[in-house]
Amino acid sequence: MKAIVWSKDSCPYCVQAKALLESKGIEYEERNVSQNWTREQLLEAVPTARTLPQIFLDQELVGGFTELRKKLTE
Repeated sequence: MKAIVWSKDSCPYCVQAKALLESKGIEYEERNVSQNWTREQLLEAVPTARTLPQIFLDQELVGGFTELRKKLTE
């Protein structure tokens, strides 16, 4: 399983999502819109995004941290 985490600096839910993925041994690529990625690129990937993080597992949009936690504890 591989994840993509769209995040931004100073985002507590982004930090929690990355920590949860690490605790489950899931590799992830971080796409930080405060650094090397743009909001436009985020909106191309997730047109309905209004908050961060936005998380994909195996190329399927899961949603934010709450949805990720729910999916990984099912």
